[in-house]
Amino acid sequence: MLTPYSANELFNWLRQKDDFLLLDVRNEEDFGRFQVESPHKVDMLNVPYFDFMEEEETSVAKVPRNKKIKVVCAKEGSAQYVGEILESHGFEDVGYLKEGIVSWGNMLAPVRVNEEGEAFEVWQFIRPGKASLSWGVISEGELSIFDPSRNLEFYTEFAAEHGCKITQTFETHLQADYISGSRFISKAVGSKVYGHSGDFMGASFDYTAVQNGDIFKASPNGPDIEVVHSPGHTPGSTCYKIDDTFVVSGDTIFLVSLGRPDLGGKAVEWAGMLYETMTQKIKTMDPTLQILPGHYIEWAEADEDLVFMDTLQNILDSNAAIYGISTEADFVEFIKQNIRKQPDVYAEIRKVNAGWLDPEDDEQSSMDLGKNECAASAYAAQQSA
Repeated sequence: MLTPYSANELFNWLRQKDDFLLLDVRNEEDFGRFQVESPHKVDMLNVPYFDFMEEEETSVAKVPRNKKIKVVCAKEGSAQYVGEILESHGFEDVGYLKEGIVSWGNMLAPVRVNEEGEAFEVWQFIRPGKASLSWGVISEGELSIFDPSRNLEFYTEFAAEHGCKITQTFETHLQADYISGSRFISKAVGSKVYGHSGDFMGASFDYTAVQNGDIFKASPNGPDIEVVHSPGHTPGSTCYKIDDTFVVSGDTIFLVSLGRPDLGGKAVEWAGMLYETMTQKIKTMDPTLQILPGHYIEWAEADEDLVFMDTLQNILDSNAAIYGISTEADFVEFIKQNIRKQPDVYAEIRKVNAGWLDPEDDEQSSMDLGKNECAASAYAAQQSA
């Protein structure tokens, strides 16, 4: 039977290691640029829907009959079309992704980070289609969100389900790889937006500028949120220390590597700032702090509960080749050798996130699609080889 399924259902099947074939019927170029990535191994096959139109029998023969089939396309219609063809050829368990790959790109999966019974709750919101992470703190019925995506519906539904109100959002920097949700959330629920003027000066929406050492509250009697200005990825890059226990590190500290400093077209200048942040701030922090990064490179970075978190000490040790660089000149050379060309759309996304550009929703979805390119690492350099 041909049935639609949602991006959330797909993620849960992948997480639970369900046995099925993911049939992606987009063209080879789009499939190669961006595809569903799973926390566990998944059988995947790319057969463009045009092939089903022009060579139906040959295309159908490529699809194994001993598995459930989940079809993915760009916008839904082609997947449904291919599903109907498979059904007509005797396939009995076929589904198609509602709203296409864009729905996968926008989907968020919540994971509780700290244990039940704590005075406040820390939540991770995984965006598998972007390999990005936003974070939430619930305290006394108030929800603070760090680096929200544009999926307004998810955050408002999450707040309602957990009996809390979104009161504030914190931006670690002016995002370049995805469209931020802070101003949309603020417009919808009246929440405050916080960010550093090094990135947000001149923004067309209201925000409260933060400075190094500022302390905010997650709720009147809740945990402290301390501002740690950490320039380098961008001039206004900021980490937020929560209750002297967790650090939302944005694109400054990743579990593997650290954020690339060239997205503003000033690689050498910003690399110098990042080197100072690395040596004077990151390496002097309490090594027991739990780092909550803005992105991941691979699913292997997560624990068995899919939480992307580690102590600062473990990060320093596992990235010793970077954190052990002893001169700014050597660090700048490392940056030059371990970044690749940023996608052209990043410049436009920065304008959207500053409120200087307001494209239609469909165009925003298109701009927002695709895995991030925010890390400076040997991995990133290898991908362009």
